Amino acid sequence: MKLWTYRFRFTIDDASYRVEVASGIKSVESRLYLDRQELTRDFTDVMSAGGMRNHQLSFSLPDGRAMVIEAGYIDWVRIGIAVRVNGVLVHESHPGKIIKFPMVSGNNPEEEAKLQAEQSAAWNRNKYSIYVDVGIGILFFLMVKLTDDLPLAALVTAGAGLSVVVIQRFVKVDLLGGLAMFGVVMLLVSAGFSWYFDDDWAVKMKSTILGVMVATLMLSDALFNRGRYFGGRLLRFMPQPMDARRLATGMGVLGLVMAGINWLFAEFTSRDTWLYYTSFGDFILTMFLVLAVFRYASIR
Repeated sequence: MKLWTYRFRFTIDDASYRVEVASGIKSVESRLYLDRQELTRDFTDVMSAGGMRNHQLSFSLPDGRAMVIEAGYIDWVRIGIAVRVNGVLVHESHPGKIIKFPMVSGNNPEEEAKLQAEQSAAWNRNKYSIYVDVGIGILFFLMVKLTDDLPLAALVTAGAGLSVVVIQRFVKVDLLGGLAMFGVVMLLVSAGFSWYFDDDWAVKMKSTILGVMVATLMLSDALFNRGRYFGGRLLRFMPQPMDARRLATGMGVLGLVMAGINWLFAEFTSRDTWLYYTSFGDFILTMFLVLAVFRYASIR
């Protein structure tokens, strides 16, 4: 799934070039264009061994000089490029910034290989739970569109989530993630909320109310327990060292922010706009904010 496409333009010998870097959940693809003509591309699966490398886009200019473009992350959110002609730097999208994925040391090959192996293992452990989360979100969207009944859609979606809990007992892959029991409780609360408050506004506010509840638990864990419960369990998913207390604090603040944004959409936009946000926009925005939380919690 593509999350964002970064575009960079630069000029060499009066010719206009464009680099597009499409960043997804588990892959990154870079392409070099001259006007509308694609010249070359590079692709990596960031969850595979060796996948967290910078991209190299090589092209021979009309006069025979070699143009090499290096593309990659400069921090947890931004991507940058550096253009060299015959080894001489001629363009930087972010002058002075080092193009290197934040969790990769770049100095110790053995440490870098170990981190990449851990990243790959983390993805293999967690990918099925991510698929389940996305699938349940799509189910809710389709149910609303087919039935035009928000409370019914919420109950059916909660029922689907509970069925995953049952299925988990018979399969070896992790469908619920490291906070399985916590997820079960939230599903039960969600189902009860939708049943008791049988109207559209209550269903739209469910994410805000549950978000505040979860944020309160996270922040309480960080404040009174140094993040050892929720932060410690979330660390199971992290391929790089992080501080449990800072991670719990960041996720708690994230929960409050997302609860507030959901309230704004629920209160001040149409039902269809809110539905598109809660089904798709909420997930994409959360992915970007989670990266900021990782940066805050990282101890490297």
